[in-house]
Amino acid sequence: MSMTKKLRIIPIGGSGEVGKNSTVVEYDNQILIVDSGIMFPENDMLGIDYIIPDFNYIVENKEKVVAVVITHGHEDHTGSIRHLMEVVDAPIYGTPLTLGLLEVKLAKADMLEQVQLNVVHAGDSFTVGDFTVELCHVCHSIPDGVALGITTPAGLIVHSGDYKFDHTPVDNWPTDYAKLAEWSKRGVLALLADSTNAERPGWTPSEKVIDGALDTVFKNAKGRIIVATFASLISRMEQVGKAAQRYGRKMAFAGYSMKENSKMAMQLGYLKIPKKTIVSLEKALEMPPSKVVIMGTGSQGEPSSIMGRLASGRNNMFDVVPGDTIVLSSHPIPGNEETVSRTINRLIQKGANMIYDPILPVHVSGHASQEEIKFLIHLVKPKHLIPIHGEARQLRQHANMAAELGIPRDHIGEVENGTIIEFENGKMEIKERLPGGYIFVDGASVGETDFRIIRQRESLSRAGVVIVSALINKASGRTIRKPEITTHGFQYQDEMQELMEKIVNETEDILRMKPDDPVKTVERAVKGLISKEIRIKPIVFAVIQEI
Repeated sequence: MSMTKKLRIIPIGGSGEVGKNSTVVEYDNQILIVDSGIMFPENDMLGIDYIIPDFNYIVENKEKVVAVVITHGHEDHTGSIRHLMEVVDAPIYGTPLTLGLLEVKLAKADMLEQVQLNVVHAGDSFTVGDFTVELCHVCHSIPDGVALGITTPAGLIVHSGDYKFDHTPVDNWPTDYAKLAEWSKRGVLALLADSTNAERPGWTPSEKVIDGALDTVFKNAKGRIIVATFASLISRMEQVGKAAQRYGRKMAFAGYSMKENSKMAMQLGYLKIPKKTIVSLEKALEMPPSKVVIMGTGSQGEPSSIMGRLASGRNNMFDVVPGDTIVLSSHPIPGNEETVSRTINRLIQKGANMIYDPILPVHVSGHASQEEIKFLIHLVKPKHLIPIHGEARQLRQHANMAAELGIPRDHIGEVENGTIIEFENGKMEIKERLPGGYIFVDGASVGETDFRIIRQRESLSRAGVVIVSALINKASGRTIRKPEITTHGFQYQDEMQELMEKIVNETEDILRMKPDDPVKTVERAVKGLISKEIRIKPIVFAVIQEI
């Protein structure tokens, strides 16, 4: 299927959605993979832990993969790395903090020994096969993020990573505008650019605005302060740590990922909090509430996170007590608003004082808004633009802005996951879309759960399950005893007795007729009967035994 001497770009995640970002860059039977993220499940994806890109194209072409490059350490760019490295034998390149966070993930999966990690720094370049990759520092809500300049025999490709143009970043390390401009001088064949905030006018506020909001929180809180954010949001850890120092509080991290990531960031010098400020969670829980701040995960209300467990009263080490101030330092991921609202409400009911945007600006986006997106296009001057990292509406808005800035519509590759974009002799052509879809991670199962199972879980949660058990005589088809009806999560009050008798009679009548498939016939008939009688559609299972 591969076309030699043509450059192919295939977004396999993050195009048409927010999350699981991953892009294939292919030239002359060599593949470079940029990022390998996860996506949080939507509210109706019951039981799903997370979603990973469809790596089927990579599996089919795994011998062509020469390297994996990771732009920064956030979950939506790194979370599926262990699944990718189970099928790919290629080195991973990333900046020190990014690889440090990857080490934590790979160690947890017992894969650290089998993966080759190559540390590169912003400003460096390296060559693998026909690709020369240059790293350009960009601001985001985590240190050590980079944009990539990928030189191929077909031309220079620029991948923005996640970025914003923050002039006062927490780590005092602004975006390398000079490098972006230098790429434009060489001529950029295509720019792949972040579309997350393409609908937001203006400029994204600086991370510095959070310092003032945190100062207000620490000044007014009388009891414990609990800050929830993503486990990889190192910048926020730094800001909370500085506030803790100013107000004489000790700082503790709750949760495996938060503890391991903070330890790694401190070892590498990206998190500059004095060791005397950090205490164990056990120690913090013994101290006066006014002297501690605890950082944990769960700003998205995930049930298994610290916040999710605190909201439901299932956290082992400590509970919410009246007087606690809880800060949610993140914006809800699209589709997750309901879960976050429910978590906030439950924590308020438990006596917590909740601080979240828009109560106070305790979080700002790490992504470029419209004016920054336009600035990047002007700075890089690409011949072609491929909007990535966004839902369909955000990709469309990004494409519209690019057209307003003078990029011809046929030079804008507005595509969704799996679509092949091909370049030959400097011209872009949008080709077929590869088959593929969501790959669900459900406990230890990867890709075995599909939408059919999820819809079944939905039906179970809405209307419950009815099980019809019957023992029949093989020769006559007659039931040896009355069929038994068992229900779970189904409204079965005394007044339902008449319906149950109808189900029993219907089952006996069907079995007497000896249908070719008695199980399916009974299930279909019982489901139809229940739907007709009480307008509810439970899952129906029939268990028929012949003797």
